[in-house]
Amino acid sequence: MRVNWGKLTSMTDDSALDGFDAFDVLDREAVRLDAFFSTLLATEWDRPSRCSGWSTRDLLAHLAASEAYHHACLAGRVSEYITELGAQGVTDLDDANKLGVDRLADYTPRELLAMWRSDNLETRQGFRERGNGMIDTTVGEYPCRWQAFHVAAELATHADDVFVPIADDEDELRWAWRVAFSRFALAETKPDVVIEEVGEGRWRVGSDDLKVEVDEHELMEGVAGRLDDSSRLTPDERRLLRA
Repeated sequence: MRVNWGKLTSMTDDSALDGFDAFDVLDREAVRLDAFFSTLLATEWDRPSRCSGWSTRDLLAHLAASEAYHHACLAGRVSEYITELGAQGVTDLDDANKLGVDRLADYTPRELLAMWRSDNLETRQGFRERGNGMIDTTVGEYPCRWQAFHVAAELATHADDVFVPIADDEDELRWAWRVAFSRFALAETKPDVVIEEVGEGRWRVGSDDLKVEVDEHELMEGVAGRLDDSSRLTPDERRLLRA
């Protein structure tokens, strides 16, 4: 679930996203995941994902549960949705994600896939219809185009989490928009951080007291919070990148 539990304080320069259609990108990521999940054998659903403690089936349950938030965004009832979660003891995003997966514990993978497929299609159609307009979110009114990029990025990250293969003919475009979105998301979340291109495929990210030079993969994985102790980057450098 792409939820910002903080407050939107300013509008970010989104020029990094020029040339990419948020709704097409979102469609492609959803179709990729759907196609992958549709091919899994019964024995493959228990495989661990990159999300600590979650199997492949758990991750699909998370995606299915997250659609309730996207539908609340489209219906303009996010405040009510958050209130309902709070009444069930939810205080942060981790709580919300755990509750969503736990609620669907009795569903089979095929039932979860059918549920997510239907609800996600409704989300994508609703986002596309809203177009360049605004949408309700936890930070208030927010550009729907940006929200579509955020959801697409979440789907792309989760596809990597369950090791969805990337076809040669989709790799270049997919890489390009994800790097561009990573720059945007970091600037949006941490407006005081400076992001500079310092060479082909290399970026310098810096704050007042810390700077790090990364390649595009490290930038993308760092912003998504997927760099761990196996990375060459220090914990402070990883925190600097995380959005």
